Amino acid sequence: MKTQTKFLLSLTFTILTITSCVPNESTTRTPSVFNGNRAFEDVEFQVSLGPRIPGSEGHSKEIEWIKEELQSYGWDTEEQNIDYGGQKILNVIGKYGEGEPWIILGAHYDTRIQSDQELNPENWSLPVPGANDGASGVAVLLELARIVPAYFEYDNSSGKSLNAGQIWLVFFDAEDNGRILGRDWAMGSQAFVQELLINDKFPKSVVIVDMIGDADLNICQEGFSDTEILADLWSEAEKLGYESHFMIGFDCYIRDDHTAFINAGIPTALLIDFDYPYWHTTEDTIDKVSAKSLQVVGQTLLEWLTD
Repeated sequence: MKTQTKFLLSLTFTILTITSCVPNESTTRTPSVFNGNRAFEDVEFQVSLGPRIPGSEGHSKEIEWIKEELQSYGWDTEEQNIDYGGQKILNVIGKYGEGEPWIILGAHYDTRIQSDQELNPENWSLPVPGANDGASGVAVLLELARIVPAYFEYDNSSGKSLNAGQIWLVFFDAEDNGRILGRDWAMGSQAFVQELLINDKFPKSVVIVDMIGDADLNICQEGFSDTEILADLWSEAEKLGYESHFMIGFDCYIRDDHTAFINAGIPTALLIDFDYPYWHTTEDTIDKVSAKSLQVVGQTLLEWLTD
């Protein structure tokens, strides 16, 4: 009888303990800071898939993984399948919130089929691993996908709230294979903007991130970008103590996924570190990427999105 009583008491205690360990919804959804280490793990995973060249197995696996991640964090997720410029384009779009203002954050997920910036011509035919050029931007967007929904639903202890009615995270296909087999650069974003023009519906602002995982992070002030958005981003970076990574007076002019938006008159900025010696080479590998750099860019974007 003592044994049975002891068992019942133990069982009761166990049930109470398990129940007390279940966090309530407000605990699980409390806004948090950007986690650079978790973003770095997402870079590692993408690189483990191999090259993400359109039409490859790695490309297909990347698409499914991005969709699953977005859906697991509560984002409405869809594929945008378009034939554009003779190429099949598959953009992945995650949507959260509703109303205005509408903000888009974007990054490309494909990698380059040729390492044509290699010094050794024998390596030109090898694919680019794409740790920084591709995986880093995707990783930043997915970490934001994890933490942004809480800002729609709960007040942060710091009193911050979201500056957007709705946010779209857009993962662009076919950005990185220009000058190969008649392909253009940034075809996924061109196809995406074409659809915006057809539907006559435009976001308030857009920020594109590309090659922002470089361990030696130096983000230039991209010359085609909207100057007001750039100023706001630089200001947020300075408040966070990241000013050494956001260069002043270092202008660069780059054709990227932001170009189609700018040509359509949509205020858009590109965050990019183009001072990257491993660009389009076989050396664009995980050891060139830093969790700290992902943290710098991700937290700056989060501050820009919030009051």
